[in-house]
Amino acid sequence: MPFQSENSPVPIPPPGEDELPHDDGEPMESERHRAQMNLLVEVLQMHWHDRDDVYVAGNMAIYFSELQAKKNDFRGPDVFVVLDTNRRERKSWVVWQEDGRTPDVVIELLSESTQAVDRGDKMRIYAKLLHVPEYYLFDPFSGVLEAYVLDRATRSYLPMPPETNGDVVSACLGLRLGVRHGTYRGLAVDWLRWIDAHGRVLQTGEEQARAAEEQARAAEEQARAASDEAKRLAARLAAYEKQFGPLPGGGSG
Repeated sequence: MPFQSENSPVPIPPPGEDELPHDDGEPMESERHRAQMNLLVEVLQMHWHDRDDVYVAGNMAIYFSELQAKKNDFRGPDVFVVLDTNRRERKSWVVWQEDGRTPDVVIELLSESTQAVDRGDKMRIYAKLLHVPEYYLFDPFSGVLEAYVLDRATRSYLPMPPETNGDVVSACLGLRLGVRHGTYRGLAVDWLRWIDAHGRVLQTGEEQARAAEEQARAAEEQARAASDEAKRLAARLAAYEKQFGPLPGGGSG
């Protein structure tokens, strides 16, 4: 719905991402919170590098109503994913500029200072106003993961039961979320990770590079072993022929 100026009855277009503030000036709670957000965003962007119909972002403002924009009251999910959209650079997610599209998945990283809002106002807004189908809460320090699915009849969230290993299934994305110990950006801790349908953790760029190096090293060692074995066989053959003569069929015909 267009804005209407107080001095003129002619409707004017509502502000867009270039006019609306996109940074609330609030830093992430800790280095680990920042790294966890980057890990989730980076890996998913790499996983879908060949898709142009999905958008993944972190700590970006979402605008969903004129009143909210006028009051400068915006929400910045730590991580969110939107399907059936176009992949392009954005300053913020402005729903009225996105044909009404809202996130399909939201992940908030809990801390002592934010958990009340994440379980209160944000949870209510995501459910009742944005209708986000899946909502996840993760505490990077305790390693506790909570998963919720939207009950569209009541516009409220219901707990999503985990699998036996503690992972949860994202029906929207066709992936799983689970906690795995590993090293990312020098921090060896438990991380929230994206996992494919076969149970494989989606790798970071660093992990992919490390795996490629290990694969190249293994191939080099295998080639070296094959070369050494060929040399041993050649030496044995030479010693045999020196003692007994050429093998039958081994000489020129």
